[in-house]
Amino acid sequence: MRSCVLAVDGGNTKTLALVATLDGQIRGYGRAGCGDIYHIPPGGQASAHEPAALSEIERAVKTALKRASCHPTDLEAAVFNMAGADWPEDFALLETAMHARGYGQRLLVQNDALGVLHAASIGSATNSGVSVICGTGAATGARGPDGRTWHSSHWQDSVQGASHLGQQVLTAVFHAELGISPPTTLRERVLAYFGTSSIEEVLHRLTARLPQETRPLSGLAPALLDEAEAGDSVARHLVSKHGSALGDFANVAARRVGLEGQPFPLVLAGGVLRHPSPLLAEAIIARVHSRSPQAQPIRPRFEPVIGVLFSALELAGQRIDEQLISRLLPTLPPASFFDTLG
Repeated sequence: MRSCVLAVDGGNTKTLALVATLDGQIRGYGRAGCGDIYHIPPGGQASAHEPAALSEIERAVKTALKRASCHPTDLEAAVFNMAGADWPEDFALLETAMHARGYGQRLLVQNDALGVLHAASIGSATNSGVSVICGTGAATGARGPDGRTWHSSHWQDSVQGASHLGQQVLTAVFHAELGISPPTTLRERVLAYFGTSSIEEVLHRLTARLPQETRPLSGLAPALLDEAEAGDSVARHLVSKHGSALGDFANVAARRVGLEGQPFPLVLAGGVLRHPSPLLAEAIIARVHSRSPQAQPIRPRFEPVIGVLFSALELAGQRIDEQLISRLLPTLPPASFFDTLG
């Protein structure tokens, strides 16, 4: 096998790994579960979450290496774009674990908010910009022209993604049911989602002492955006407020890396932001433009893991240009590989 590189994008929902030759052709890909070292599965013990995450990362990498007929010793470089790479000890843990497995002569671990910047800004010498990711969770990252980076990490625990939006939907519906807040069309969407005939039954299912059949709150995010787009005032208020809060973190990110007030790419990514309604994105953009009027909103050209692959190729000394991309495109994995629901 020729020299190759490894790219890993690890999150709470899935971990993706790609192996490519130095000319940009993807030779292998692998997919596994949660790669976040902070994640504790339902019913799990805190003491077991790190080994479980490392095991999932290893499973995705081994699958990609096997499909590529590649050995770890063939890896010139590897970049790990990881949820849970938040504090210095997290980077140390992940770097030590990946070095111990022999995953790359040169190895870089970065927070998962940064990979999407490279997926959106091909051809830039620095790939600078600000990323706002709103999926199951949420993250904000930035890279400045001088190479400085910043990621929101636990600073942003109060403003998250689909699960957080789902909780806000429930709160609005519960308050409306009690007459505390205005009525909302979200009520019928919640009843349909949980398959119940009353809001009290929904509350019971979610809070009962004995286990009840339920569904993840993240699944309510599309309903929120649907109803906001249809004109429901409660839903529109929730979306606008959340978008503004995400925009606040984007402004912080821009300021931390010296981009505030400059014309930088504002990369909007994640499953929630792929919804047809533009309202959430518009609220983010409006807040960012209040500080940086020349910020340029863009959508990623590629999936985040492809941006991580570009970073790995650059780490191996390769230049990312349209010629390389033309070789990469025919070798992309099937769309189902990237699907959050898989």
